[in-house]
Amino acid sequence: MSGNKHKILTLNVNGRDYDILGVEDQMTLADVLRDKLGLTGTKVACDDGACGSCTVIVDGKPTLSCMTLAVTMAGKSILTIEGLLKENTPHPIQQAFIEERGSACGYCTPGFIMTTKAFLDENPHPDVDEIKQALAGNICRCAIYEQIVKSVHTASEKLQEGA
Repeated sequence: MSGNKHKILTLNVNGRDYDILGVEDQMTLADVLRDKLGLTGTKVACDDGACGSCTVIVDGKPTLSCMTLAVTMAGKSILTIEGLLKENTPHPIQQAFIEERGSACGYCTPGFIMTTKAFLDENPHPDVDEIKQALAGNICRCAIYEQIVKSVHTASEKLQEGA
């Protein structure tokens, strides 16, 4: 049985307002971002909030988009991985992940990067233990955690330098 459809759901994504038709009450934010807006950088791996691949930032906080109903996001500011790229230039966090090889297959990478963004916005000078704690909700199937932690540390340095 299909849920109720909202006539129009307005979401602010990456600084832009979108009026979205046909959003059903049970649709997740991940579904709307990917299927309605074509923002496929947000990945859905486990679809039950266990892996962190679907992480986006909502009002400054990392949010599991596969577990968040889209209809609850009206009036909030949503940032996706696509929103980090400015004028075809990678964000310093993205650049750090490239330089430190913090990505293997890449499926978990958007979630790690968005978690890192929210974390470094709150704690710009983390130590290794704080980085590991911040990333604890994200899983990498390829198990390159050492490179990911190094990527976050390098990103912190880049942001401190004003990169």
